[in-house]
Amino acid sequence: MRLRPQAPTALILALAVISCQAGEGGVRVESAGTTATRVAPPLPLEGSAWDAAGEFALPEVPPGNYPGLHNVYRFSDRIITGSEPVDREALAQLEAWGVKTILSVDGKAPDVEGAELLGLRYVHVPIQYKGITEDQVLQIAKAFRELEAPFYVHCFHGRHRGPAAAAIGSVALDGLNRDRAIAEMRHWCTTAKKYEGLYLTVATAEFPTAEETAAYDFDFASAQRPSGLREAMITLTRSWDEVKLIRKNGWEPSADHPDVDPLRSATTVLQHLDACAEMDETAAFADDFRAWLTDSREGTGRIVELLTDCRAEPGADRSAELELAYEAVAESCLECHSVYRNR
Repeated sequence: MRLRPQAPTALILALAVISCQAGEGGVRVESAGTTATRVAPPLPLEGSAWDAAGEFALPEVPPGNYPGLHNVYRFSDRIITGSEPVDREALAQLEAWGVKTILSVDGKAPDVEGAELLGLRYVHVPIQYKGITEDQVLQIAKAFRELEAPFYVHCFHGRHRGPAAAAIGSVALDGLNRDRAIAEMRHWCTTAKKYEGLYLTVATAEFPTAEETAAYDFDFASAQRPSGLREAMITLTRSWDEVKLIRKNGWEPSADHPDVDPLRSATTVLQHLDACAEMDETAAFADDFRAWLTDSREGTGRIVELLTDCRAEPGADRSAELELAYEAVAESCLECHSVYRNR
């Protein structure tokens, strides 16, 4: 299987400016061939797929960051990957780049209406951090092979699930070798080591042939609505990201994000945690899951109390206490994710 040639750095940057019209650094452009007629076979791994991804040398290419779009990489002239478009201005940027189809693998239902107003088609295939199922690989490959390019592929932050789905496209559509595909995930998109399942899917899963995807029944759903515990966790994650932003700014509102209110964001996280605790789904989980959920609720409740105190007493310094509460919540989430999300 032929690897795509690497263009000189100057050419890469020049093409990035031409194709993306604005922004700094990090968008790589290479020519793609015709749709792959043969998919590269699974890699024979002796260790982890993440380790194997480190064995393929690549030049450093920083990510492209634009208003409402972050961690942007152009894998080929048909596949771009990055973060969720945060608003319709970001969708307009995709349209300006010539994107025709947006593939979301995030859990949140996308802004289909906003995309359609710009002539963009959304396809929604939510995947998990622990890996991609056989049916999902089929759906992703079918979208790449049968829908109109160029594609923009995204998850939430554009670092883990989105690059894995884009890598499937690189193998199935562009004929890329799998060692190169997982190397791009690791070196450029910084897909984390803890998401070994994503690396394993790209490196070792049996990818469908063109005939198999043609025969597979998939309606290219534009949005799949989450429900229950999954929906609460998706919404919670976005509010927790706001808490992270506030923490980085010393637990004060940020001038760069004036719409993010510290107390409101922390309260929203607590409300979703409380809702999760009351669900029948939660009762069916093991004791460790419920214990981590309780710890997270207690820690977030403490953050809400401290931020309420700060609002009642302007100038009061609660930063040390806030940091302790934050670390307690972060540790609970990390331990829970290591068991129930990442594997």
